[in-house]
Amino acid sequence: MRDDRRIRDSLDTWRPGHTLPQEFYTDPEFYAFDVEAVFGESWLMVGFEVELPKPGAYLALTIGRTPILVVRDRAGTLRGFFNSCRHRGAQICPDGHGKATRLSCPYHQWTYELDGSLMRARLMDESFDPSAHALLPIHVETVAGAIYVCIAETPPDFAAFRADLEPMLSPFRLRETKLVHEVTLVEKANWKLVMENGRECYHCAACHPELGVSFPVGITPKFAQEEGERQRAYCERMEANGLEVGPRDGPWWQCARFPLNDGMISMSRDGKPAVAKPLIDVDGGDLGSFRFATEPHNFTHCLGDYVFSFSAYPVGPEETHVVGKWLVRADAVEGIDYDLARLVETWDVTNRQDRDLAEMNQRGVNGRGYRPGPYSPEGEAFVLRFIDWYVSRVRTRVGGPTLRVAEVA
Repeated sequence: MRDDRRIRDSLDTWRPGHTLPQEFYTDPEFYAFDVEAVFGESWLMVGFEVELPKPGAYLALTIGRTPILVVRDRAGTLRGFFNSCRHRGAQICPDGHGKATRLSCPYHQWTYELDGSLMRARLMDESFDPSAHALLPIHVETVAGAIYVCIAETPPDFAAFRADLEPMLSPFRLRETKLVHEVTLVEKANWKLVMENGRECYHCAACHPELGVSFPVGITPKFAQEEGERQRAYCERMEANGLEVGPRDGPWWQCARFPLNDGMISMSRDGKPAVAKPLIDVDGGDLGSFRFATEPHNFTHCLGDYVFSFSAYPVGPEETHVVGKWLVRADAVEGIDYDLARLVETWDVTNRQDRDLAEMNQRGVNGRGYRPGPYSPEGEAFVLRFIDWYVSRVRTRVGGPTLRVAEVA
């Protein structure tokens, strides 16, 4: 049984503005807490509606130790279930994408309709009630083509997040795109180290030369509040195109649009569009990036020509799986409108560099010489926000003084 007092006592030693005590990045008991109290009670961005185009299409994945399933039913509605058979608990669908007319457990062939109802269970006696053994549902929400799930009995409020994200994401018409590439990287690092790395660009100038071609590595969380003629001109141009710049943010999300480096139109090796057919056909796709991010695990960049999404899933105290997804317009043709290798190059290289950085970070944190260090208020402002959010989440479960998640200035 997990001892939450250990977690509380450790957190009591934490200094605001600093990295966490060592055990938060290494200890199996602390990892188990994160899986239950953080990932088990948060809205998680698991993919896009276009990944499930027709009835019977499903997406299966594992959150911590819990297999889940999102499936499009016969009426076209997305439904979510725990991916465990109601007979003896076997995982029904393997992780990944698939298509099925019905959901059949490979162990004893109990078979479920796409709405989760049990339709066939062999060799059960007359007292058996199929209606009492439907698949257990999980919460599913969609917003402008993105899919979110929550496996908690009572999920956090979603309405405020939807109100912020939907008007900024809708112009990209994600329901008219297609998934063209997906990569899962195994990273030998705690999920929080992976996310801390992903929440800052303090390291970008030195460590991501490919990304730095187009991405403004010195960007701060102020986004639209940045000063300067270039920023003002960008905001005016976006407003003329009917595109809100933001930022909009809440306790567990941030949404904002920002310009790329001068002369850069897309996040590609040369800053030129990687896809000939833009997602938003204005200004030649020269729209900068719309970034939306949610705690605990995701960020997504929507560019004029493609979408890249990053999600981190904890697998063990020192192992995380990072899933990268690339989307383009549904009518874009590979080999004609885009070259796949060129399309994915910038973010694929960046993700692999980040994997090496997170693993290097983990090796150092594991050692006797680790002491929690201070974050840079300017270079790691988003990490500060992430850690404050995480500490507040932990405090709600284990007790102790609460910490208000800092507002982005």
